[in-house]
Amino acid sequence: MIGDSSHPAESRIPFYGKLFSIIAFLVILNLPTPSDMTASAQRLAAVTALMAILWMTQALPIAVTSLIPLALFPIFGIQDPKTVSQSYINQNIFLYMGGFMIALGIEKWGVHRRIALHTIRVIGSSPRRVVLGFLFATGFLSMWISNTASTLLMLPIGMAIIGSISELTQLESPEDSSESIRHFSVALLLGIAYSASIGGVTTLIGTPTNIAFQQIWLSQFPQGPELSAGEWMVMVVPFGITFLLITWVVLCWNMPRLSNSKESSQAIINDHIRQLGRASRPEILMLIIFITTAILWVTRKPLIFGEYELLAGWEQFPIHFLTQWGISVESASGWVHDSTVAMGMAILMFAIPAQKTEQGTTEYLMDWDTAERLPWGVLLLIGGGFAIAGAFRTTELSGWVGHVFSQVIADWPPWALVLAACLMLTFLTEFTSNIATVNTVLPILAATAVSLEIDPRLIMIPAAISASCAFTMPIATPPNAIVFASGQIKMSDMLKYGIILNLIGVFLLTAFMFFYFIPQLGIEFGTIPDWIHEHNP
Repeated sequence: MIGDSSHPAESRIPFYGKLFSIIAFLVILNLPTPSDMTASAQRLAAVTALMAILWMTQALPIAVTSLIPLALFPIFGIQDPKTVSQSYINQNIFLYMGGFMIALGIEKWGVHRRIALHTIRVIGSSPRRVVLGFLFATGFLSMWISNTASTLLMLPIGMAIIGSISELTQLESPEDSSESIRHFSVALLLGIAYSASIGGVTTLIGTPTNIAFQQIWLSQFPQGPELSAGEWMVMVVPFGITFLLITWVVLCWNMPRLSNSKESSQAIINDHIRQLGRASRPEILMLIIFITTAILWVTRKPLIFGEYELLAGWEQFPIHFLTQWGISVESASGWVHDSTVAMGMAILMFAIPAQKTEQGTTEYLMDWDTAERLPWGVLLLIGGGFAIAGAFRTTELSGWVGHVFSQVIADWPPWALVLAACLMLTFLTEFTSNIATVNTVLPILAATAVSLEIDPRLIMIPAAISASCAFTMPIATPPNAIVFASGQIKMSDMLKYGIILNLIGVFLLTAFMFFYFIPQLGIEFGTIPDWIHEHNP
């Protein structure tokens, strides 16, 4: 959630957030402990309520709230310091760090701007095609760099096109011209914001909520099947493309024709590309790093479509060398990870010369001054979520909550469970931080799945994706807030299109879950996975 504390009413939110969080903490801590709940689980519930309210109201900086488990878990006997500290540094944290370093390199050398402009030029320059071009360009960038960065990159280009078309478009009626330009402006700017969120969910590093899901999954079900970056893309990219196309149709529905707009937008795009000039050596090298990383992620594990193996995974190669060196290895599982690729390529960037400076020194693809721009606060936020997820399991709170929640929804069919999870996360994150919501809700959904004896992926994956698909409120996501701040978007515009796309997203994701995700994941209804019994509720 993005907030602006300049408003008098909003300036009181931090005070009430602190007050209500302490009240909730003390009330839960002093309630009679249910007979089927452990005392440590009740203490964890109190700390979780404290953190959830602080997160949602941002009464403390989000990263600071995420550090609370390091202090309160040992004090209240929930987890020892060594255990809780390990939640803040693991392979998925390094996956995000490595991926973000590569993204910083892409931004440093301007590769993202060249990709975006050429994507828009290829798709076309009529008003509807311009919107489509921005949707796919922004969505593609958001797969690899932050949603906020991709929105900030595309917004100035979009505003330039809107300004030029406003000057050159002349229809018979000035009123019709004004209305036509406004429709185009709203569609283009909302398209940038919405596609940034949609594109982010299609890769594991595209948004922190995906990283949080993966680590919560591994924490709750260590014996469960691993979901690699490549498998995630094969599964979710088709959903993202479909959702982008539907978003384009919704935003451009009944858009009037704009005369001279095609020539105007084409001229602006060509002018921007001309200003970039020829691709420099650092840009080419960075593009090679970027493409290589994506290929290694996608091909690490076997690419399977339905019952067919399209490509064998390369993760077996290290096993070959270990065997040659006399090391006995039974399987490839666990020896390499997506974080291995991310950190390996990130380290390589520090060693590859990019160009000579005016002083005659060598500048490399990445330097530590640039790398220090890593979002350390986001990493702490993810770590705090992992700490809660791990403690939910060890204190048996997840089992208790899952049992209670499963009694309410015990007779629901699977499609209703998925639909309800999507609906809840989509509209809850309109007003709360999506990563904080995922950190709080996913452990509960995991425990619910165990109590119902269904595959937890059935509700955890769509819930994690839905947390990034909030389009109705400016405060829901940073991209929404950025385009709203442009002054071109009214609250009524975002509400009108946002509610429609929120609901479409819920039903589309539910349909994809049953007709595409489930076959890809190999989930079988009526069969309890063997690894689910390894879960320690």
